[in-house]
Amino acid sequence: MELNVLTAISPVDGRYRDKTVGLSVYFSEYALFKYRILVEIEYFISLCELPVPQLAVINQPEVFNALRTIYQTFSEEDALRIKAIEKTTNHDVKAVEYFIKEAFDKLQLKEYKEFIHFGLTSQDINNTAVPLSIKDALEATYFPVLNKLLETLKQYVAEWETIPMLAKTHGQPASPTRLGKEIQVFVSRLEQQIRLLKEIPVSAKFGGATGNYNAHHVAYPQIDWKLFGNDFVKKLGLIREEYTTQISNYDNLSALFDGLKRINTVLTDLAQDFWLYISMEYFKQKIKPGEIGSSAMPHKVNPIDFENAEGNLGVANALLEYLSAKLPVSRLQRDLTDSTVLRNVGIPFAHSLIAFQSLQKGLNKLLLNEQVIQHDLDKAWAVVAEGIQTILRREGYPEPYEALKALTRTNAVITEKSIKDFISTLNINNEIKKQLITITPQSYTGI
Repeated sequence: MELNVLTAISPVDGRYRDKTVGLSVYFSEYALFKYRILVEIEYFISLCELPVPQLAVINQPEVFNALRTIYQTFSEEDALRIKAIEKTTNHDVKAVEYFIKEAFDKLQLKEYKEFIHFGLTSQDINNTAVPLSIKDALEATYFPVLNKLLETLKQYVAEWETIPMLAKTHGQPASPTRLGKEIQVFVSRLEQQIRLLKEIPVSAKFGGATGNYNAHHVAYPQIDWKLFGNDFVKKLGLIREEYTTQISNYDNLSALFDGLKRINTVLTDLAQDFWLYISMEYFKQKIKPGEIGSSAMPHKVNPIDFENAEGNLGVANALLEYLSAKLPVSRLQRDLTDSTVLRNVGIPFAHSLIAFQSLQKGLNKLLLNEQVIQHDLDKAWAVVAEGIQTILRREGYPEPYEALKALTRTNAVITEKSIKDFISTLNINNEIKKQLITITPQSYTGI
């Protein structure tokens, strides 16, 4: 079978391709080749700028511009050429190096091509290319989609700010709240987790075969290679991990994955709450002509967008949890397990984006059913008991909690009339009684 959206094994490249295609430029094998070439070329340019004595003669802007076109114009055809080279080398990073050497030949830079990948190990390239691709994906794709979702929630906060709503704790009627405030809870949580995520350093390993610049130092002992490495990685927009083995410590990447996971956890909570609000008929859903909710029950309009989001958030978090736990663990100065694992970092990003877009779609379909919300409040006069007994405590009334407990736990339905009748029997002055009577399920919503 030819690979396409119908034959792809993973739904992120199949059924959901239209939602994840933007990630291809960051997490596909084509993208990995391109980012590796970027790192190799920029490293070579930095050696020229240093300069390494043999490269001082080509420390020229026009040469650097020509070199940068190698990754700036990198094509799928170029990626296929690297794959062809890899069939011989059986080593993908070495295939990238040979591809760049071919490009140097075309640019009449043949005599300098042995300084490509000079003193480096594969993980200097991989552990710089992958964090750089993650950083770019976050800035260009992840945050814009998440921020759009956040803005929608903020709009609902403002729109439904004054809508009183019965709260449910343990599934039981509780002190009333406001719909806008309950959505603001999720806005606040998301904003906090986004702030924390952005504070996590995106770092790279760049230090030679075992992190000590052995080859660099023996060739040019007069050069401060630690300073060079710090400046080079900073030029790429990353932070260099100063003390490493052959590979990245992955601690910062692990923290980043944990941050992504927390955001997904907040959104899972949100998806489940809106699913429940829909089941309680607090919201109806806009119907698109031609859509079918159930193959058997024509009346149904299922909350499928929130369910789809919850499922994809779960898959993303399972992968993020594994990546976070596995990557920082390596035998001695390295083993190869991180290499194959790193190739999957785009998958949880993809499932997260699918979920974000499903949530956006679900939120856009909501229609407030204020009548049902008010009906539930009207049936829940027992919830004002908390406010009444608290005022009675303030006034020094004897055992107010017990008095209200006896009233509200009878088998009789608590109504506006039964509450007012109870208030009329209290041995308190009329001003306090008037205050108590003003407490209703609609007004008792706090601040």
